[in-house]
Amino acid sequence: MNVQFKKGVLELCVLVLTSEGDRYGYELAVKISSKFEVAVGSVYPLLNRLTLEGYFSTYLKESNEGPPRKYYQLTEAGWQHMRGLIHEWSSFSTAVNEIIEEGIRP
Repeated sequence: MNVQFKKGVLELCVLVLTSEGDRYGYELAVKISSKFEVAVGSVYPLLNRLTLEGYFSTYLKESNEGPPRKYYQLTEAGWQHMRGLIHEWSSFSTAVNEIIEEGIRP
């Protein structure tokens, strides 16, 4: 998949997946990679930025498989940001699909 496509939707995917429940970074990367390949290293800088912007709060939780994991939880600002991005994505993808359909007609 085109790298630019992935970069454009990664933030939205991370927000939506976290809206389903608190997640840790590696878990998000694996979940997203089940749909399209994403490097684990690209998820953590995004999580840090979104946390600094106030869209996530974080907490540590013990793990049976090693050190405690840092979990990300959407804040109210995060929920609002996610809803805005979903609206933008819907409008954008509809417009792109219309252009594609118009362009491939004989």
